[in-house]
Amino acid sequence: MRDLDDRIPRGRVALAADVHIHFDGACQPPRGGGVATYGFTVEGPGLYREERGLAVPPWTPRATNNVAEYTAAIRALEWLGEQGYSGPVRVMGDSQLVIRQIQGVYRVKAEHLREYHHHLLELARRFERVDFAWIPREANARADQLSKQALDDEWRRAARHRPSQPVTPVEEEDETSDDVGGADGV
Repeated sequence: MRDLDDRIPRGRVALAADVHIHFDGACQPPRGGGVATYGFTVEGPGLYREERGLAVPPWTPRATNNVAEYTAAIRALEWLGEQGYSGPVRVMGDSQLVIRQIQGVYRVKAEHLREYHHHLLELARRFERVDFAWIPREANARADQLSKQALDDEWRRAARHRPSQPVTPVEEEDETSDDVGGADGV
């Protein structure tokens, strides 16, 4: 019987190859208070998705680049989970801040980013393994293109409803923060 089991691999499941996510966010004006959008790609065995959209309602204080970046990574993992996938994932983006915060290298100092950070960590726990990696902008071209296409699309729509008084964005953390955090990133 053992010989038969070796020749006929009944009940054995091959582990899927890693799924790769590229994410990016865009915001206009760059420091926030205007329109913030996201874009992502997901590629893996039997999986492919490109998505772009509005990160938060336009002309709100949370319409910032960092919120857009977090939203992109969150939406990508949400979509992947909705497909029933729970295996290994590699999440790549050119946002040094998001990647280092999620790795626990930087603390999350901006209060409004804590809920995004927490949600992204919770989503990551639903997968077998999630590796977050910073990549240069040139290696993130498609996600960057999607976030900018979304910005072009949404800017036109949002411009019709632009408030007469400028919106003051929430205080943003910058990409060069060297503030070290603990394991939970907070």
